[in-house]
Order: sequence, then structure tokens, then C-alpha cells
Amino acid sequence: MEERILAEGCRKGDNAARKELYDRYAGRLLAICMRYVGERATAEDLLHDAFLKIYGAFDRFSYRGAGSLRAWIERITVNVALEWLRNRNRLGVVELDEGRAAGTIADPDPAEVARVPHDVLLRFVGELPDGYRAVFNLYCIEGLPHREIAQMLGINEKSSSSQLFRARNILARRIKDYLKTH
Repeated sequence: MEERILAEGCRKGDNAARKELYDRYAGRLLAICMRYVGERATAEDLLHDAFLKIYGAFDRFSYRGAGSLRAWIERITVNVALEWLRNRNRLGVVELDEGRAAGTIADPDPAEVARVPHDVLLRFVGELPDGYRAVFNLYCIEGLPHREIAQMLGINEKSSSSQLFRARNILARRIKDYLKTH
């Protein structure tokens, strides 16, 4: 079913269209939830919440060409995950090693990163502290600027930048350690 027709069916409450929407995008949206919360059970709950919100919001969707439906439902899913993190006060700045500043670790070479299996990289991202993981995803995956991230998360811009710096350091260290043993 073409995206525009699928969206129109969902807008009208057509269960066949809703099922197709779910079948087509559930895996992708679950992966988004996993990137933000890091726990499968919680991610599955958030996926359910995201679909309820999506189905209830079709009156506000306007088709803007190929890919616009997917972009719209992905944005809703990201917002559901961020809302879950905010409501649990899990986005604050995380103290590192009793307040000591984190040392800078050089980013690994892209060729080195390519040697690390995709599922291992996702696990490393999933193991980041909640605030670091949220900022990392919003900046590196969603491509948002720190100003917008700060507004979305209710933190200041410098905190967003700092959390991204720390997330990258943790990931660089984890990748380097992994490559030493594999």
C-alpha cells in the first residue's frame, strides 16, 4: 500500500491500514525505542505507547511526499521515548568518577569502528547513562543541534554539549577495549 493511501486509511480508523502501518514500521520504531531506553521490555512498552499516540494523531498528519509518513511516526516515537525519560528524571547530568573530569580519548578511526559488529555498537550505546544516550542519539542519529536538544530535554545547551562529549569518550574507550580483545 502506498504511503499516502496508508496514512489516509489510518486517519479513517481502518484496521487493515493500522495493521499494515504496524507491520511495516514496528521493527524500526522498536529499534528507536531501544536506542533511547536501552531495555527491551521498556522499549516494547514505549513502542505500544507510540503507536497509540500515532493512531490518535493522524488528523494532524499532512502528507509531504515519499518518506514523510515514516519521518512523522519516527519523530513521535522519539518524543514518546524522551517523555518517558523526562518523566522519570533520567536525563540529568551524570557525575563521573567522583566528580573528576573525564580524560579525552581520541575518536577511533572509522575503519576500526567498522570492525566492531553492529549489535555490539548498539549495545555500547544502550549501556550509556540515560542522559548521555539521549543526547548522543539526538545529535549523532537525529542530527539535531545542541540548542534544539537542550530545549527538548529541558537542559542547557552546555549540558547537551558536555553530555555528548562524555558519551563519545565512553564509546571510544569501549570500542578501543573491544578491538584489543577481538
